Amino acid sequence: MSANMAIVIFGVLFCLINVGLCAPARNESLQGKSLSFEGQTDSSYVILYPEKSPDLDAFTLCLRLSSEFTSDREMILFSYFGDGADQLNLWRELDGRFSLYLGNSFFGVSFSLPQISTFGTQLCVTWESSSGTTAFWVDGKMSVRKTYLQNHRVRLGGTVILGQDQDTQGGKFDKLQSFVGEITDVHLWDYVVSRESINKKFAKVGNVIDWGSVTYETVGKVKIHES
Repeated sequence: MSANMAIVIFGVLFCLINVGLCAPARNESLQGKSLSFEGQTDSSYVILYPEKSPDLDAFTLCLRLSSEFTSDREMILFSYFGDGADQLNLWRELDGRFSLYLGNSFFGVSFSLPQISTFGTQLCVTWESSSGTTAFWVDGKMSVRKTYLQNHRVRLGGTVILGQDQDTQGGKFDKLQSFVGEITDVHLWDYVVSRESINKKFAKVGNVIDWGSVTYETVGKVKIHES
């Protein structure tokens, strides 16, 4: 056995014995890049590692999406799962509406919005606990406001995943709910961003998730392209 082969075998055995010490390396910087999910799957996704764990009594979540949505399936757009519940999930429903779910996967708030374009659409959602005021934004235009989960709080300690819906933290995916298309410019703030800032399309970067600096890990067949 060659010395190099012995080193490889030793490394594999070390990782098997010391589970967690040889996890895939995290990557840095998605600035100017987009994530491409080309087909429905339950094995391709991206984990984002925010600079600070979301602990939110208000937030603004923005992302730019490109997709050819079909009417025969729902799609997860953003999944933050922790403490046994969907802490912050964004969906495109079967009926074409867009929904926000906080803290309980059975009760969300839905909006009828223009559909996301294959050429790219900026989608944002804002929410604050004190009033429960919730609104969606499509390319800088705000929807009607609705009241949802007043005095709720998004809890820290969860996992942020793009491309799959988490039914348990970090897993239990359903390919029929997976995202198909491209995602870029994901930003999350722990406050409600002003109308002017949203209209300027990321004049500010998220202070919880900043697409240009967030650490991430790709799993499965996810392609990274220049935006």
